[in-house]
Amino acid sequence: MLKRFFAMLKARDGLAAVEFAFLAPVMVLMFFGTVEVSAAVDCNTRVTNVASTAADLVAQETSVSSADMANVFSALNAIIYPYSAAGAKIVISSLVDDGHGGAKVAWSDAQNATPLTVGSAVIVPTGLITSGGSVIYAQVTYNYNSSPAVYLTGTLTMTSTFYARPRRSATVSHT
Repeated sequence: MLKRFFAMLKARDGLAAVEFAFLAPVMVLMFFGTVEVSAAVDCNTRVTNVASTAADLVAQETSVSSADMANVFSALNAIIYPYSAAGAKIVISSLVDDGHGGAKVAWSDAQNATPLTVGSAVIVPTGLITSGGSVIYAQVTYNYNSSPAVYLTGTLTMTSTFYARPRRSATVSHT
């Protein structure tokens, strides 16, 4: 009887299968978790790129029209792809010096969001706007949803803002 007991302790016939049964769910969870985290980081990077591109595209002009802004928003929607452009809230505004070290909104345009109120005060980083100058201010908010993430973390809200000085004039007007 004692011989059989020691023989059972030395037996290793099903050990690999048992270890695999314990480790496989953990490995699968780690794989899909890595995929989800990578997708979320990619989406966050695209949100940042949309904000910087939005401000940069408008800052290159001396004047923009409603048609120009529609083209800018179309270009920004292409950057956010493959994520839904319907979830991207984009606000592009021109902020001008208010003479007191702050800024006020000269014009604002938005996609899937409410534009800033013309004439409202906006706090900007110190020294960003020179006397009589302006900046283009882009704000992007995106609610990232994925099936597994909704159950674990809920909706992830990603935001990015970007300032760009006009390149060809003191201000960019909107017609």
